[in-house]
Parts: sequence; structure tokens; C-alpha cells
Amino acid sequence: MTPEDLERERPYLFGIAYRILGTAADAEDVLQEAFLRARDIDDARSPRALLATIVTRLCLDEVRSARRRREEYVGPWLPEPMITEPPRGEERVAELESMSMAFLVLLESLSPLERAVYVLREVLDFDFAEIAEATGRSESACRQLMHRAKEHVAARRKRFPATPGAQASMAAAFMGALASGDLDALAKLFTDDVQVIPDHGGKAKAHRNVLVGPDRASRFLAGYYGRMRDGRYSGGDAAMPAWIGGAPAVLTLERGEVVAATVFEIVDDGGVTRIGNVFVVRNPDKLAALRRTLGSR
Repeated sequence: MTPEDLERERPYLFGIAYRILGTAADAEDVLQEAFLRARDIDDARSPRALLATIVTRLCLDEVRSARRRREEYVGPWLPEPMITEPPRGEERVAELESMSMAFLVLLESLSPLERAVYVLREVLDFDFAEIAEATGRSESACRQLMHRAKEHVAARRKRFPATPGAQASMAAAFMGALASGDLDALAKLFTDDVQVIPDHGGKAKAHRNVLVGPDRASRFLAGYYGRMRDGRYSGGDAAMPAWIGGAPAVLTLERGEVVAATVFEIVDDGGVTRIGNVFVVRNPDKLAALRRTLGSR
């Protein structure tokens, strides 16, 4: 397999690894190992099919060890935020939704094999023969895994994402309510069971517990971003709108460096667009790839 084959498939393979593992760093490590293994292989399959198999099996090994590490993680664990372009077109919307913070958190409820099968089948449209090859399981076993995975996802998924236009409008309404300091207006933007979920990993100052309900969510976020409105941040400190995993987000910059990514899950709540969850990533280790992406632009 040529170096050109490997590089051509990198974005596709990164998508597989990131969805299964939830972190860019682990996904890149898997790709590096996969490329080393595939470099001298002469196989009748296409480079994409062969590499997808290698990447999936490496991911299964990695996700099992990652779960053991997460048992020792300080505070709630969230996937690593990845900068994306705003959604455009239905196909792109579906692709980005499958890399969203909310979707990846949902996948955390699955076993490693269920997660791999679900990603390959539901997101990437592999047939069961290809999934069996990639996971080293029989087709019938993969069908059973897919059935269980879909049941788990359906049981945990309370609402579906709003349209891209509605998400953009809600993000603008959120920033407007923050700018005005209107707590009542801010609280009305959330679902009744909204959660603010912080990920600090014990390495950054952050709220330690999950906050539940519009009142607590609005007070926390107004206080958090109110420092910028009140002039308590200066110099290179700012709140910058962004899109992460196809969802609206706000990046917090201190002295010009990203120190937090706040990502919104914006949903259709019975025909009304609202913010269903707020994910706040403060762990500096999880912001490294995001900083590199912004620095390269």
C-alpha cells in the first residue's frame, strides 16, 4: 500500500476512529499504528476496506483500555471538542451530527463492540459482511450487536437536533441574552431538564457537578460569561462563537488562548427550539487539538 493511499484515506479513517474513541489524540495514535501495519501489506481489498478493518480493530483495543482510564477520571468525562464548519446540506448535516458532542456522549452508553458496529452500520453504511470483517465477529453476531445498540440509543435519546437554521438562531438568541444579562430571557431558552455538564479532569477550575434545570443553567452561564460583559476580562480575553461537531459553541479565550469550549445541544422540544444540554470542556489536554486547528487558520 502506497503512502498516497494512506494519506488519501486519512480523513475518512479519522472519522471512524474519532467516533469510536471520542478523542482526537487517541484517533491520531490509532491512525499512525494502522498506517505502520498496512504499509507493507499486499491485499486484494481496496485500501479503504483494509484500513477500515485495521482501524476498527485497533479502536476496539484502545476503547477498552480507555474505559479503564475513565474509571479514574476526575469529574464527568466528555469527548474532545473538534472545530467544524457550519452544516450545509442534508448529507453534511447527518455527517456532522454523528460527530457531535451530544451524539458521542450518547454512544458512551454502548459497549465497545456495540459502539463500533453502530458507527460502521448506522453512520458509515457498512454492510454486515464488512462489519463482520472489521470486527472479527460473525454476521449474525454483528446483527445482534446492532439491534442492542439501537435499543440503547433509542432509550437514551429523548429529542432530536433542531435544523441548522434553528440552531444558528438559537445560538444568536443565547448570545443576545448573555449580552443583555437578562436571566429570565436566558432561562426560557433551555428545556426543563437541561443539564450543564463540566469536564475539567481535575486540571482546570470549573464547576464540579452537573447542573440541572433552566434556573441553575442560566445563572451559571450568565456568571461565567458575564465577566467579559462587565470588563473583568481584558487584553486577549474574549468569547468567540464557533461550531464544534456541527453544533453551535462558544470558545473562551484568556490572553488569546482557548481555555474552554462550551458546546450546545440544540433540540426540537415538541416543536419549539431549545437548548437541551450544555457541555463545558475545560480540561486543557482536550483543548490541545482545537488550539492547533485554530492556530493553523
